[in-house]
Amino acid sequence: MAQARDRVIVVGAGPVGLVAASCLAEAGIPVTVVETHRELPMDLRASTFHPPTLDMLDRFGVTAKLIARGLVCPKWQFRDRQEGVVATFDLSLLAGLTNHPYRLQCEQWKLSEELRDRLIGDSHVEIVYEAEAMGVVQDDLGVTLTVKRPDGVFEELRGRYLIAADGARSVVRKALDIPFDGQTIPEIFLSMSTHFDFAKAVPDLEPIAYITDPQEWAVLLRTPSLWRVLLPTDPNQTEEQIKDPAAMKARLQALCPQDGDYDIVHATAYRVNERVAARYVAGRIFLAGDAAHVNNPLGGMGMNGGVHDAFNLAEKLIEVWNGGSLELMGRYERQRRKVALEAVQAQTLRNRAMLQETDPAARRAYHDDMRATVADPARHLAYVMRSSMIQSLQDLKNVA
Repeated sequence: MAQARDRVIVVGAGPVGLVAASCLAEAGIPVTVVETHRELPMDLRASTFHPPTLDMLDRFGVTAKLIARGLVCPKWQFRDRQEGVVATFDLSLLAGLTNHPYRLQCEQWKLSEELRDRLIGDSHVEIVYEAEAMGVVQDDLGVTLTVKRPDGVFEELRGRYLIAADGARSVVRKALDIPFDGQTIPEIFLSMSTHFDFAKAVPDLEPIAYITDPQEWAVLLRTPSLWRVLLPTDPNQTEEQIKDPAAMKARLQALCPQDGDYDIVHATAYRVNERVAARYVAGRIFLAGDAAHVNNPLGGMGMNGGVHDAFNLAEKLIEVWNGGSLELMGRYERQRRKVALEAVQAQTLRNRAMLQETDPAARRAYHDDMRATVADPARHLAYVMRSSMIQSLQDLKNVA
């Protein structure tokens, strides 16, 4: 058995991988980050940062930079496509529980960029681009990751431990044969970005709005430069049909009629899964982020949950590195898997059910409950604690 190189290998240079690398480097632990692409991935899906995520990122000095590049949103809404505002939730109620009582709308690649720039000058960190993970094995001394370079040459990288932050199709998770059970949501999700200012056309619209409708729910999200529109789409259509410019513009006109033409700057259509890995820990290898769990984007919990994974994982791995038992990593799995199953998946599935409910009585009950929640200060606070992921972090204190 080859001697392990004295470092941690992190597979994936997205937000989760770079947060984990930042935590480890801060503790003086050498890290090699392995990334398939020539540059940082610029995934346009995630754009919401929840309050506790911003609190965590404060330690690296990047939160203020993200705020400068993002849009602070103290309120968000549930609306009905016909009736308008159902309930507006006020995150300022979280003051005292967080340094950031608001959501921040800021594309996730900006976090990756800020962390990467911070790590470039750190002697503990090396970032290896254009290295596609192909397989992984481990022994009593460490972990061997096989990567393929652009010229087709295979290389082996050795480390003491490995963090798999390589996304929903994780090569590492598959190499370990860890089940990734769950479901694929029937509809395709179509996301479109436009310069059209919905706030000028829709009365009392907040920058984040979830819009219920029995025929076609919608989500409106404002970013610093664009509005994003998310719509459910017939999975029997081809991607070419879904993204046909005339068809997309017609759907936007049906959602919010305007005299002019909609400009669509970017569009993506994708399948959505609700899945959680059966294990997050396999010996010296640890799953985090989308490699460990995926969910629908209704509530903005995917990327945030992955960042929370990275902080939790790194905290325990630092202790292991400094002489603690590897069994400590079992608590990482128990804590974060509980959140994925009982908080994130439960909340995002509830959100989807409410948005697409077709039964009139059930829709009225949902809406009445939302209104009653906002009207009651205690319920209102409890709701925003759950939806902002503060409650799930507090609940972890009871998980041994």
